[in-house]
Amino acid sequence: MKAIKVREFGGPEVMKLEDTADVVAGEGQVVVRVHAAGVNPVDTYIRTGTYAVKPNLPYTPGLDAAGVVESAGTGVTHVKPGDRVYIAGSISGSYAEKTLCNSGQVHPLPDNVSFAQGACVFVPYGTAYRGLFQRGGAKAGETVLIHGASGGVGTAGVQLARAAGLTVIGTGGTERGRALVKAQGAHHVVDHGDPDYLRQIMDLTEGRGVDMVLEMLANVNLAKDLTLLARGGRVVVVGNRGTIEINPRETMGRDACIMGMVLLNTPAAELASIHAGLYAGLENGSLRPVVGQEIPLAEAARAHIAVMEPGAYGKIVLIP
Repeated sequence: MKAIKVREFGGPEVMKLEDTADVVAGEGQVVVRVHAAGVNPVDTYIRTGTYAVKPNLPYTPGLDAAGVVESAGTGVTHVKPGDRVYIAGSISGSYAEKTLCNSGQVHPLPDNVSFAQGACVFVPYGTAYRGLFQRGGAKAGETVLIHGASGGVGTAGVQLARAAGLTVIGTGGTERGRALVKAQGAHHVVDHGDPDYLRQIMDLTEGRGVDMVLEMLANVNLAKDLTLLARGGRVVVVGNRGTIEINPRETMGRDACIMGMVLLNTPAAELASIHAGLYAGLENGSLRPVVGQEIPLAEAARAHIAVMEPGAYGKIVLIP
């Protein structure tokens, strides 16, 4: 089979398409023939060797994919060969024609969801779900600001928050991106490049502020986020690319808090809850993953460049 291999940490060019041995399912394992693999910013951080989780070299990148079960080892009962599935993590990596997973990493994919959409589920929707509900404690009737709402996590957050009864304010850096955010259900959309955007958000809340911020780029926005919070407000940091100076006093008068999260830290019981919620939303159509680009597997380097560019639009997937 063919798979992307990383033999040294570095830039996108270290990813090479190679012929490798087929993966084989052992006890409690599943082999999935990949129809689409998701590309996430975290994949690029891991590739550089600077992420908290550093795989042993060589390795195949990728945590997200969707496809068809090819084989299942003994002890696997919830899926069988021929089933459509999406994966939530992988033993062997998802940038490949086939991927080996533990049985708990493989989840049924509803028939109304394409494979390309299925490759958009775990990291973007899992991150948004955990950030909104498990870390942020979002409740119906609250107002949430989703920064960078046109990307994979952002569109997922808009859909999840809207379905849960929140008032959603989304930001986007391009006209095309803002139109996408509006189409996904945001009540209000703001250009975060507008020098006046903070006042616009406060006006939308009649001066009260937002109950929660789902933050994709904390090193740029966190200090400003704190000034937008209502009393008891929360900022959940799901993305960051550097350092920032903040004024802690902005949290004090508001009884506000800042929370970080990494999806891979999620306890097993909470992961099970996430997948149950995501399956229900996918099945009933309230969750509709947005595929921004489909790129051939051999061009994974181009995908890693694209996923870090400004003006995000949906999710990028690789097609073997």
